[in-house]
Amino acid sequence: MKIVVIGCTHAGTAAVVNLKELYPDSQITIYEKNDNVSFLSCGIALSIGDVVTNPEKLFYNSPENLASQGVITNMKHEVLDIDFNNKKISVKNLTTGKTLEDTYDKLVLTLGSWPIVPKFEGGNLENIVLCKNYDHAKTIIEKSKNAKNVVVIGAGYIGVELAEAFEMKSKNVTLIDAEDRIMAKYLDKDFTDMAEAEFTKRGVNLVLGQKVQKFEGDNKVSKVITDKGEFKADLVVLCIGFAPNTNLVKGKLDTLPNGAIIIDEYMRTSEKDVFAAGDCCVVRFNPAKENRYIPLATNAVRMGTLVAKNLVHPTLKYMGTQGTSGIKIYDLCIASTGLTEEVAKNTTNLNVESVTATDNYRPEFMPSFEEAKVKLVYDKDTRKVVGGQIISKIDLTQFMNTLSVVIQNEMTIEELAMTDFFFQPHFNKPWSLLNIAALKAL
Repeated sequence: MKIVVIGCTHAGTAAVVNLKELYPDSQITIYEKNDNVSFLSCGIALSIGDVVTNPEKLFYNSPENLASQGVITNMKHEVLDIDFNNKKISVKNLTTGKTLEDTYDKLVLTLGSWPIVPKFEGGNLENIVLCKNYDHAKTIIEKSKNAKNVVVIGAGYIGVELAEAFEMKSKNVTLIDAEDRIMAKYLDKDFTDMAEAEFTKRGVNLVLGQKVQKFEGDNKVSKVITDKGEFKADLVVLCIGFAPNTNLVKGKLDTLPNGAIIIDEYMRTSEKDVFAAGDCCVVRFNPAKENRYIPLATNAVRMGTLVAKNLVHPTLKYMGTQGTSGIKIYDLCIASTGLTEEVAKNTTNLNVESVTATDNYRPEFMPSFEEAKVKLVYDKDTRKVVGGQIISKIDLTQFMNTLSVVIQNEMTIEELAMTDFFFQPHFNKPWSLLNIAALKAL
C-alpha cells in the first residue's frame, strides 16, 4: 500500500508514526514545504522569555528519525496539484526547482493552518513578522534583540504569551486587539479582567477595541497606526489568528466557506481514499453540537492518530472536541473548556445560565492556601454543562480537563454537583471546586 502524506507538523507526524506501526510494510512518503517536522509553535513565547533556552528543543520528532523508520521524508517539497481521479500529485522540489509526479493508494492531507495577514498599508516594511513556525521563531528572537518598542497585534493566547515574554525581557510592549478584551474567545470578562490587571501592573500597554489601519517607517517599521491612535514600534508581531492552509484543494473537496476541509467521524474527506486531519479541517464542537474551525495541536495529534486507525477500515470514531485550553500569565494559571457565556449567547441558540464560585482550593488550617475562581456555563433547559473556566495562582487547570469529560458525556449540573471526587487536605476540600460551583447553580 502506497501512502502519501502532505504536510507534517502535528497531525502529519502523528499520522506517520502510527501508520508505520500499523502498516510496517506500506510505503509512506511525506512531502513537506519546510525542512523540519513537529515544531511546537506554542513554545515560541517560552523561548523568547528564556524559559526554554533553545528553540531547537521545541521539536519532538525529526525527518532523520522518521527516515530511520523507513519513511520517505521529502523536506522542502511543495505539492502543486492533486489529481484525485487518477490518484496523482504534482510536486516541486524547492531546492532544485524541478517538478515531479507521484501516485498514491491512500492520501493524507495534513496541510495545517497559516496566520491571517490582512493587507495593511506598509505591511511590507521590515520587522513586521509572523509567529507560526521554526523560521518565524528564529526571526523573532533575532530581531527582538535590538528592539526596544515591541507591538503585538492580536490578543489571543499566542499574542498575550508573547506580550508577557517581551515584557519579561524589559521591552516596551503594546498589545493591540480589535476586541475590547484580551482572550475574548476563551474567557468571560470577569476572568479577562484579572489577566488584564496583571499586564497593566507590569506596564504592558493594552490597546483594546482598536483596529490597526497601517504601518509607517522608512524601510523598517517605526509606527503602528490604529483607528484611534499611534504607537512606536521597532518590531511588530502579527498574531491575528489562523486560517486553514487549503488552497491546494480549493474547489476539489467539500469545505466550509473559510476553506476548512469537511471530514466525517473517521477522518474521511468527500473524496475516496483521501483523509484529512489537523488545522486544515473542521472539528465537531460538542457543546454547540456543530462543526467549527478550532485549530489546536491537541485536536491535530488526535486526528492524525485517527487517520492511521481508520485508513483501511473505519475502526475508531472521532469523539469531537470541547476546545479545552490553558495558559499561564505571570502568576495566574488559567484554563477553559467548552463555551464561554458570551460566546454561547452570541453564537448558539442555547438558553444558557452561568454561576461563579470563589473558594480556597484547600482547607484554611493548612500552612498555605490560595483562592480559586471557577465558572460553570450550562443550558437552563436541559441542565447540561456546556462550558467552564478556572483561574488561580495555584495550578488547578486539570479541573478543566475533568470538566471537558463532563461536557463530552452531557452531564447535568445536578450530576456534577453529586459527582464523587477524593478529598485530602494537601490537595483540596471535602467538596471539590466543581462540586461547589454546581451546588451553587442549584
